[in-house]
Amino acid sequence: MSVLEAGGVGPNSSDTAGQACAVHSSAMSSRKNFSRLTWFRKQRKAVVNSNDKKMPNGILEEQEQQRVMLLSRSPSGPKKYFPIPVEHLEEEIRVRSADDCKRFREEFNSLPSGHIQGTFELANKEENREKNRYPNILPNDHCRVILSQLDGIPCSDYINASYIDGYKEKNKFIAAQGPKQETVNDFWRMVWEQRSATIVMLTNLKERKEEKCYQYWPDQGCWTYGNIRVCVEDCVVLVDYTIRKFCIHPQLPDSCKAPRLVSQLHFTSWPDFGVPFTPIGMLKFLKKVKTLNPSHAGPIVVHCSAGVGRTGTFIVIDAMMDMIHSEQKVDVFEFVSRIRNQRPQMVQTDVQYTFIYQALLEYYLYGDTELDVSSLERHLQTLHGTATHFDKIGLEEEFRKLTNVRIMKENMRTGNLPANMKKARVIQIIPYDFNRVILSMKRGQEFTDYINASFIDGYRQKDYFMATQGPLAHTVEDFWRMVWEWKSHTIVMLTEVQEREQDKCYQYWPTEGSVTHGDITIEIKSDTLSEAISIRDFLVTFKQPLARQEEQVRMVRQFHFHGWPEVGIPTEGKGMIDLIAAVQKQQQQTGNHPITVHCSAGAGRTGTFIALSNILERVKAEGLLDVFQAVKSLRLQRPHMVQTLEQYEFCYKVVQDFIDIFSDYANFK
Repeated sequence: MSVLEAGGVGPNSSDTAGQACAVHSSAMSSRKNFSRLTWFRKQRKAVVNSNDKKMPNGILEEQEQQRVMLLSRSPSGPKKYFPIPVEHLEEEIRVRSADDCKRFREEFNSLPSGHIQGTFELANKEENREKNRYPNILPNDHCRVILSQLDGIPCSDYINASYIDGYKEKNKFIAAQGPKQETVNDFWRMVWEQRSATIVMLTNLKERKEEKCYQYWPDQGCWTYGNIRVCVEDCVVLVDYTIRKFCIHPQLPDSCKAPRLVSQLHFTSWPDFGVPFTPIGMLKFLKKVKTLNPSHAGPIVVHCSAGVGRTGTFIVIDAMMDMIHSEQKVDVFEFVSRIRNQRPQMVQTDVQYTFIYQALLEYYLYGDTELDVSSLERHLQTLHGTATHFDKIGLEEEFRKLTNVRIMKENMRTGNLPANMKKARVIQIIPYDFNRVILSMKRGQEFTDYINASFIDGYRQKDYFMATQGPLAHTVEDFWRMVWEWKSHTIVMLTEVQEREQDKCYQYWPTEGSVTHGDITIEIKSDTLSEAISIRDFLVTFKQPLARQEEQVRMVRQFHFHGWPEVGIPTEGKGMIDLIAAVQKQQQQTGNHPITVHCSAGAGRTGTFIALSNILERVKAEGLLDVFQAVKSLRLQRPHMVQTLEQYEFCYKVVQDFIDIFSDYANFK
């Protein structure tokens, strides 16, 4: 039985994008993972039909196929796939993606398995069989990592791990299975003996209740594995990955070797099925691996569960990015074929194979848009051109790339149901099915699980924000049900109730005393104005109908920002910086439950606020920023987030103001 680390095919479908009112058309690309469709945290559930599980990949739709040539001496034999110049990559992929990715599957199925080339004598020895996580995923004898032999222990030189070449670098990587409890000591021995300074982990410890990898490190303090002592030095948790730093040292009586620092980069956003929703997180992760791995170190140890699927995918993306730099072309088919001779079955599914191309296209089209804070001013000068401040050609081009990403209307089925369309303030701004906020269904009342709101990822946490529209008169109860059910203690309001004599948001709180919406009563406790921010504290009470239990009570704080006109942007960035700081402080005090953010339609000002929250958080933590990718990832989660060029430029302006206020860069660390 073949072991698959990831499964499911994500075909493409036709573009049914619609234009939003007076906004640049934005875009949605990439496949949202299957787990996100079927598993919504805790009680979050959606009715999803089988077609919803086949999320099209917007990036893959604007592309074409390689020239395919049959070998002349064998008309029915294997096809030959040639290298692709990067300027043809988009076109080449588009043709492969047609007919439900038919040609991608054909290409993947033409790959050699790698089993014919090698023997597996050592892996199949009786003493080593229990060391293999899966009986059919084994290292070839000619490429296996050989450990030092332990006295009196036969076959103690064996570990299920293989040397894998990079683009030009021999043995750049070690591809390994996720350690089992009985192989952890061997794993750390390998890391020490191979002088590896970086471990790349691409699986979670458990997925779908199955153990994928044994936890081979201590959560804190020190632990000894065999003869290797491992001490935790640092741990940083981010939204897509966690970085752990260990100090390791052999505990041998005659050992006088100096301890070594090992970084483990653990990518946590690879879903149970399929591939990541977008390659953005993986490309960012890969760059971090390259940055942290010292040039003098031994091979980078890469593992998932079996050490072939996700592991192979990661290694191929790395190698092909190097090939793009060196030759301005990619040759995925040839490289996968080559590394399968080193470890069979590297890149395990056609979905992973397609994801490699998707990541390479993303990298080619958008490049590396990450900046160090010290280079921001120079970058802004380049974006504005050398003429005048108003010459924004570079910035306009950057923003135009964002508006190329299409909106997937086919993934807005719930919001586009007639009963739910009545709940939309702006008909083009509707949540995607895969990350919409789901309410508890009222007994006997259809469609009461719907609200026009989307979960949005933060810098460190998934689903950290709930981006929503300003409530309508008939959706106020749903708004408060959402705040209550998702334990939101913080509301950020970025619109006035009326603007330019038009209703923009129903006033969902009492000016004095209390008001009741359904089972929820809101009582105002305080209302203070500080600079351009009204801070209102509400006592929110939930009374379960017909239930004997006592009422439940919770405090919710609303931050109402007054300095943002409906058209245009705030006059200066400091008010936004103060608002974000106040919200973060409130979050720390109330347990970091989702932050409810709304303007009128829940996209322009809402998106800009969330983008800035994430960007500034990263500036403080890493001294790095990537405005383009921060906004792009928001647009993949909710249409039209950051609606205008002016709002996009404002993101840069606020970061510049933040750096000017805290000009001592040491403050960012």
